Amino acid sequence: MFKKRLKGDLAVLKLSHINKYYHVGETVTKAQNDVSVDFRQQEFVAILGPSGSGKTTMLNIIGGLDRYDSGDLLIKGKSTKNFKDSDWDAYRNNSVGFIFQSYNLISHLSIMENVEMGMTLSGVPAVQKRKQATDALIRVGLKDQMHKQPSQLSGGQMQRVAIARAIANDPEILLADEPTGALDSETSLEIMELIRDLSKDRLVIMVTHNPDLAHQYADRIIEFADGQIQYDSNPFEEDSDQTGFSLNNTKMSYWTALKLSFTNIRTKKGRTFLTVFASSIGIIGIAVVLALSNGFQKQVNQTQSNTLSTMPVTISQVSTDPSAMANNSSKDKASKSNQVKAEKSDQEKAQHTNKITNKYLDYLNKMPKKDAKNIAVSYGTGMNLLRQVNGKYKPVTFSNTNPDTASSGSMMSGSSNTTSSVYPVDRNGKQTFLKSYYKVLAGNYPTKATDIVLVVNKDNSLNINALKNLGISVKEGQKFNYNDLVGTKVKMVANDDYYTKLPTGNFVSGTDYSSMATKAATKTLTVKGIIRVKSSDSDGILASGVAYSANLTKEALNVNQNSAIVTAQKNSNNNVITGQNMDKAARSNVLTTLGGTSTPTNIQIYPTRFKQKDSVLSYLDKYNQGKSKADKVVYTDLASTISKMTGGIMDAITYVLIAFAGISLVTSMIMIAIITYTSVLERTKEIGVLKALGARKKDITRVFDAETFILGFGAGIFGIFVAWVLTFPINAILENVTGLAGVAVLNPMQAVILVIISTVLTLLGGHIPARMAAKKDAAIALRAE
Repeated sequence: MFKKRLKGDLAVLKLSHINKYYHVGETVTKAQNDVSVDFRQQEFVAILGPSGSGKTTMLNIIGGLDRYDSGDLLIKGKSTKNFKDSDWDAYRNNSVGFIFQSYNLISHLSIMENVEMGMTLSGVPAVQKRKQATDALIRVGLKDQMHKQPSQLSGGQMQRVAIARAIANDPEILLADEPTGALDSETSLEIMELIRDLSKDRLVIMVTHNPDLAHQYADRIIEFADGQIQYDSNPFEEDSDQTGFSLNNTKMSYWTALKLSFTNIRTKKGRTFLTVFASSIGIIGIAVVLALSNGFQKQVNQTQSNTLSTMPVTISQVSTDPSAMANNSSKDKASKSNQVKAEKSDQEKAQHTNKITNKYLDYLNKMPKKDAKNIAVSYGTGMNLLRQVNGKYKPVTFSNTNPDTASSGSMMSGSSNTTSSVYPVDRNGKQTFLKSYYKVLAGNYPTKATDIVLVVNKDNSLNINALKNLGISVKEGQKFNYNDLVGTKVKMVANDDYYTKLPTGNFVSGTDYSSMATKAATKTLTVKGIIRVKSSDSDGILASGVAYSANLTKEALNVNQNSAIVTAQKNSNNNVITGQNMDKAARSNVLTTLGGTSTPTNIQIYPTRFKQKDSVLSYLDKYNQGKSKADKVVYTDLASTISKMTGGIMDAITYVLIAFAGISLVTSMIMIAIITYTSVLERTKEIGVLKALGARKKDITRVFDAETFILGFGAGIFGIFVAWVLTFPINAILENVTGLAGVAVLNPMQAVILVIISTVLTLLGGHIPARMAAKKDAAIALRAE
């Protein structure tokens, strides 16, 4: 029996001359052929017809799952001709509920979560969403089953869940496609009773092959054939147009997408773990490489600090400008000319004469002591040295040059050679440099400018030439007790006592050494101690032999700079000792050696710690700012040169290893793309269900992006954890093999960056399949198996 509707009933849907064609090759099928029909706000309409007649296509067009080619679908009088995809999504979510023959429940969600899904997409608050889902489940008779999983229900119960999902958001239109097709007769009747009850307050349109059920329960029968309506038992034409239809766009949040994806991943624990593990291999490789690189770099830095900490920043009268060297090297190009061009060498071009003025020395003295408390200012003045051997005084030197092979007739047979070592004294007058880097084997640390020390190698060997030049009779391999050397005294004689002026005006060194040794201006130098470098990683800055304070050169300068020989040399272009004519450079050198020049020949700045070296260099560079090239003071920083070389080698090794490990990251990215694509294929029907519930393209993309995010983030975290665990056996092996402890050190910041990289790469790898999923046709997706 058909229910009679009041004359004043309103139409909620109107199909006006709808056409829909399917093209397969050259064949055209008219699924909808000029279909026009109106539907009331409350009625139960059954659509009958043979397979392929177009009834399901009409249902999909009404539900917004399929698009018509021409005509118009009006919803409460509102045309849908200009609907965008987002409008159709909102329409399905707000106004339409779908009941499918195969239920189309999402297997990895609970019954409650399945029913809530439509409301989740429309952004219904959690409390309201749970209440409406509970009411819907109670209405379909599943009060006691609402916390189960779909796999725990019978077919009839699953169809009731599908009905609860369809009505939970209180749609105005309920579309049922063969809702009893997969059910037995008894269950079919129960479902039909339920659907008829639902039609009391909404429009229900059902497609079925069962005419008996249709005639028993439906208010209106529409028979379909060849894409056209052949019969309508209760046609309806609306008396007046309606207005008032509005859309409420769906808005799935990222958090919802994450929860959906996490729930799905959780149902595939084995595959998820293997995916995460495979994806993490690249991260593990890079993390281990970085951990080793960090550790080795730390070891290198520590070794460098120990080795190079004593290497001073050196300022000489003539230095090499590194920027000039770099510029010269950069200009080296193959010439096509057939001519030879005469030029100075790059080394000569890069030579720079420093103007070390009193102003510059004052600037150095103002350098913060916390950065450099040791600055050794050395002068090139020679020292006239005597030592008493077997009761007689004879000239000695501090040179490490073999006296047996040294050229005879030198200008100053008693002068020291530059190969001896000069150590700095603290700017506050204390002696901490030697105490910091050298230990005393015998005697004591020097305390005065006249205290000198003997520096031995790590094996306690001492330069044999240094001993010979001190007047000690020695054979190679001969051993001395410390007490035989400590306390050795050397006399430093002033120029005026050492040189005698001849009637010719030339000067010669005297021979009455005993008298020289007792002169008032003569100073006594004492070997205060024997020292050896402390660090096992460094040979120290002081060469094996004699070492003396920079203050001693200053005292020698003060004694000799106004001597008679210096005055004579200043007034003569000839060497006052040999009588030979000299050029300007030679004359300057002789004056420096005689003590006639107060300009330092060498300045050595020792950073307080290796880390302070950059501050020292910045301070020195600041002096050169705004000055011409000629007025700049160029320094030599050997420590930085070595540090950059070793650091560059370590960086190069690290980059190569990371590049190899990075290949596995790219592989993981491709693998994630394949896995996501596989997941898209597996979840095609789920995509159709989500679209039927009103999910937008961006919502579908978010769901799969969220899945790849979880996999990428999980792979990153897992990879970092495994890499951290691996550092323990790696460190144990390295310590056993190399003796280095704690080499592999995973930097937390690098770990975070690697997790981010893993996540981003997997998102990139999975985004294309995710976009493919979003573009799937809803009607086709729902038919997928």
